[in-house]
Parts: sequence; structure tokens; C-alpha cells
Amino acid sequence: MTGKVLVAYGTTNRSTARIAEAIADVLRKHGLSVDALPARSVNSVSSYDAVVVGGGLYAGRWHKDARRFVRRHREALAARPLWLFSSGPLDASASERDIPPVSGVKKAMTQLDAQEHVTFGGCLEDGARGFVARMILRSGKGGDFRDFDRIEEWAARVAGELSGGK
Repeated sequence: MTGKVLVAYGTTNRSTARIAEAIADVLRKHGLSVDALPARSVNSVSSYDAVVVGGGLYAGRWHKDARRFVRRHREALAARPLWLFSSGPLDASASERDIPPVSGVKKAMTQLDAQEHVTFGGCLEDGARGFVARMILRSGKGGDFRDFDRIEEWAARVAGELSGGK
């Protein structure tokens, strides 16, 4: 594939944005042209040959911007290779085992014939926005559980699929 790839993401406190940017960096290192953009800022996916969409998990749901993105662009997404990722567990579980997609993401995977979904650990640190985030931090359950080696390995596999196994 010689076209462009979009990595769109829904995030509140930039943790998922950092994951999306890491994915985009790996895809670029594999010779792909990539844009990493907040999902809410994307008006069209028509100029992209493949799409990766990620969203933070909040109370068992994908970030609203990621949900709206896949709904708004469902026809175009169904017509091109699509990968999905979630970020969220505030523990090491995402690095220890495969975590299945939440129900809304599973439904999107089926409807859009997505190639794959993966869940990465999340990050919630001091200064996070939102009442629930502040409550989690006060309870001592915050921290950075993103595994960038695992994220980069997954992105390299996506790049390999997009490049025809090169």
C-alpha cells in the first residue's frame, strides 16, 4: 500500500493521544504516510486508504469522540482496512492478557469488518480533568500503565499488514 493512513483518537487527558502518536510514529518508520488526529476534528476519511481508531475507556464505554467518529464515518470505514484500539485499564492487566473489546467496540468491529482490536493499559496522573478522574486519583488508583513496547509491536504488525508483509 502506498496511500495514507489515519490514526484517529478520542481522549480526555491526552493518554490515548500519546498512544495514537506512538502508533503513527511506527507506521511512518515503516514508510507509510500517516496523520494522527483527534477523532472530533476529522471531517472525512475519503483521502485515507486505511484507518486506525482508538478511544479511552470510561466506565466501560469507548470515548464519546471515538464512538461518534465510527458512527459518522461508518460507510467509509467499512470500505477500507480498519484497526481499533482501546486504552484504559489502570493496572497491568492489559500487558498480561488480551482484554476483549467492550460491547460497543465489539459491535463496531462486526459492523465495520475491522481487522483487529487491542486494549492497552491507560494512564491517569495528577492534573487529570473530570470528577471521576479526580476521585480515582484520590483513591490512589492512578498511574501510567501504558506499555509502549507492546503498542509499538502492535503498530509494527499493522504496518506489516498494510505493506503486504514487507
